[in-house]
Amino acid sequence: MKRVKIILGILTILTINSMHSQQDPQYTQYMYNMHIINPAYAGSHGTLNIGLLHRTQWVGLDGAPKTTVATINAPIKKNVGLGFSVFADEIGPVKEQNAFVDFSYTIQTSDFGNLAFGVKGGFSFLDALISKLDLGDNEEDDVFKEDIKETYANFGAGAFYYTDKFYVGLSMPNMLNQYHLKKKNGVISSAAEKMHYFLTSGYVFDLNDNLKLKPSVMLKGVTGSPLSIDVSGNVLINEKLEFGLAWRVDDSVSALVNMEVAPLVRVGYAYDYTTTNLGDYNSGSHEVILLITISNSRAGLSPRFF
Repeated sequence: MKRVKIILGILTILTINSMHSQQDPQYTQYMYNMHIINPAYAGSHGTLNIGLLHRTQWVGLDGAPKTTVATINAPIKKNVGLGFSVFADEIGPVKEQNAFVDFSYTIQTSDFGNLAFGVKGGFSFLDALISKLDLGDNEEDDVFKEDIKETYANFGAGAFYYTDKFYVGLSMPNMLNQYHLKKKNGVISSAAEKMHYFLTSGYVFDLNDNLKLKPSVMLKGVTGSPLSIDVSGNVLINEKLEFGLAWRVDDSVSALVNMEVAPLVRVGYAYDYTTTNLGDYNSGSHEVILLITISNSRAGLSPRFF
């Protein structure tokens, strides 16, 4: 138990140092709702879309991360899209809630391609009860004497190029660095949220009339940390059932399934198996997603599978 508490303490410190409403949580099913990480995606489907996602990470590890996300986005007029997202992240004694508004503008670059630019802005509410953190010893640490309760603004930007079969996006969802811990009693301890970069891309291959292959990749980078690489491959059958595998390099392997349960309603599930030493202390991660399309607001909209 003491080792688990120490691991939790380390995770909490890392979370305070890099906690970011949209970057730090891992999203295995990012390809189904890229509005989560790129504001330029808002309204790109030409429909009103609602997404709900919940992720429970590292099941069995006390105080492990949990993330809940709700999003809505739609085109409001020609070339203009709006979105709104709410995030709730929790790890141990640290909680963060976030609310962001997204705006996108799309330029038709050819008969097949579109290039969208997006910006986002909002607020984050951090509540870190670090004074209650048990690191497994009885010695008092100045860094963990006082809790952190802060509200701060942030903004982000992104670009998203897409056709009916291909997409590539670059985004920086939160562009302002935030600092939470300062010098205290001669001890310098700084916890900062740093800007993350996301590069996403994917393609849809028609294997036959009823079978499509959908490979995708996501790169996530931040100064001072190794590049995070997610690679996945999904198979779509009759445009109803989709399943596949994913690999987060040096972190985990995943299995995914997504299906249409009603007209314009899809449900997805992903299971991650941890491949690092942390896997000795947990039984994996679970992620569920619900996607609802309300209406087709763009006449003659071509089929889109991302």
